[in-house]
Parts: sequence; structure tokens; C-alpha cells
Amino acid sequence: MSAQRARARIFATCPPSSAFPPEAYPERVADVARWSEEAGCEGILVYADNSLLDPWLVAGDVLRATARLAPLVAVQPVYMHPYSVAKMVASLAHLHGRAVHLNMVSGGFKNDLLALGDETPHDRRYDRLIEYTKIVQGLLQQGGGGGPVSLAGDFYRVEGLRLQPAPPEELRGEVFVSGSSEAGMGAARALGALAVKYPRPADEEQAEDDWQDDGVARGVRVGVIAREDEEEAWRVAHERFPGDRKGQLTHQLAMKVSDSLWHQQLSRTAERTGGSPYWLFPFQNYKTMCPYLVGSYERVGEELGRYVALGAGTFILDVPPDDEELHHTRAAFEAAGTGLAPVDLPRAEAAAS
Repeated sequence: MSAQRARARIFATCPPSSAFPPEAYPERVADVARWSEEAGCEGILVYADNSLLDPWLVAGDVLRATARLAPLVAVQPVYMHPYSVAKMVASLAHLHGRAVHLNMVSGGFKNDLLALGDETPHDRRYDRLIEYTKIVQGLLQQGGGGGPVSLAGDFYRVEGLRLQPAPPEELRGEVFVSGSSEAGMGAARALGALAVKYPRPADEEQAEDDWQDDGVARGVRVGVIAREDEEEAWRVAHERFPGDRKGQLTHQLAMKVSDSLWHQQLSRTAERTGGSPYWLFPFQNYKTMCPYLVGSYERVGEELGRYVALGAGTFILDVPPDDEELHHTRAAFEAAGTGLAPVDLPRAEAAAS
């Protein structure tokens, strides 16, 4: 391994609106956003489904609470026209002088899609996502001299479409796409997007050897619970995520109706992680939608470093319960064998927001 220190981009995740009463939620969003910025995160994922508040409005609260943190907004094509997405990015850039990244979502909960009248099969949803995102990208590129957008596809048709005002190039943001399926990777290649994966244990990912793919940038979505002492880390993990029979039944029901490849892959992985920091118990109990790494700073850092060695340069963490947890997580990144560390943000600048 080279002695050069690798740098990882770290994104936190915004708490879901369904977990808080209306009067408490805005303050919680602001708190989590500030904690994330102070801990050195580059951005924060704001996800979306039929049960949650509009992610664009939540992203506005994130921007008002911070000085540098970039929202990573989940975008579901069935919710809005691609022109509206580009207009939101441009408007937030104009109002706040901040980039907004896009997490392009092809699916979601199957019953949510059916309720919206969308019966498009899994792989065709990625075909639709490519058309949709190309329109968004073309509109946003007009700030750098790009021309009007025309596209005649299977799902969308626009002719000579212009975006005014278009954001300058430095505020255009990036596109993220799920990379857990072949269709998702195809979309990432077609769009020049960063492919995000819900990873299996690093040794299983390494054995598959499917990470080196046409220069596509890679990221992983994973939670971290790390402490100086291994036993303390596991004590905190079990205290935060106790067993929940109702959650287990909900997870089993979700598996029956889901066509999500990453959901199925994680469920099959659950029984094969003995002796590893890789932990799927919260996922199995429907407490979160990503795997966790649990253990000492050194042990978790070692596993993080193995993902980096495979090609992961971006990590999207789970929702932090408090600011202290984010600093424990940073310690695990700093302990990684690659010299991995989050992007630095001076505390004085964070406090000034």
C-alpha cells in the first residue's frame, strides 16, 4: 500500500421526518447538519419516500443551518419532472451559493410505486432514470455554456428546453446512482455518475472482483459504531439496536414484496458474518436500511480501509444519534490502514454558521 494518505469523502444522513413530532423535527435536522459539518462531512443524504417530508424543503433547512455542508437529495422520477429537479438545484445554488448533489433513485418501496400508478419493471426503471437524468444534467450544464436540451426517448420528450438561471459549474453538484445491480451500474456508466453500493463484508466484495468497472467512481452506504474498546462498541450497538420482533416481521414482509437487488443481497449475507465487524442485525430488525461496522477503531478502520482499497472513495453513513458518535466514527476512519480521513473542516468556520 502506498504511503500517500488517501482521502475519503464522508456523507452523513438526515434523520427521517417520520421519527419525530412536527415541532421537534426542524431543530433535529439543523442539529444533525451542524454535527455532520463539524465532524468533517462533505454532505448529507436527504432521502425520500411516500411517508416522508419533501426532501427539497428539508434540504433548504440543512443549507440554512450550515456553512459548507452539501445536501445529497434523493430524486425519484415518478415524483417530479426533470425540469423541476434542475430548477430546484439552480434555485438553491442561487439562494445559498451552495452545490446540491442528486441521489437518483430508480425504485423504492414497491407499494409506494404501485400507489402512484407506476408498474415499470426493475431494469426498465433504470432505462427511464438514464433519460430523466440526462435531461437534468443537460439543463444544469447550460451554466457552463451548454445549449438547449432536446431528447426524444421512450419515457421523456423535450425540445429546445432551457434553464434560467442555470448554476455556475462549481455549484452544479454531482449525480449518485445505486450500483448494487447490473442495471444500476449500467446507468452509472451512461451518466458518468458515482455508483453507491450497500456492501457485503469486504472479503466477499474482494472475492467477487466486480469493483473495477470502466473507471466508474464508487461509494458505499454503511453505518459505523466504533470505540477504543471492542466490547464497549458492541455494548453500544446492542443498546442502540435491541431485538424487535415486530421489526423482524416487517423486514420479512418487505422482502416478499421488494424487487430491490441490494435488499435481497443483504438478506442473504446476514447469516455469514461471524467474527467480522460487519453487522446486519439492525437491518434484519427493520431499524435501518444499511449494514453496520462495529468494533474498535482499529478493527473498523481496517474494514473501511479494505473498501477503500477496492475502490470506494465515498462513504454515506447512517443517521448519527448525536455529535459524539460522529467523532467516534472519524476516529475509525483515521485509524484505517490507508491513512484514510474525512475532509477537514476547521471548527471555527463551522461554528461561525
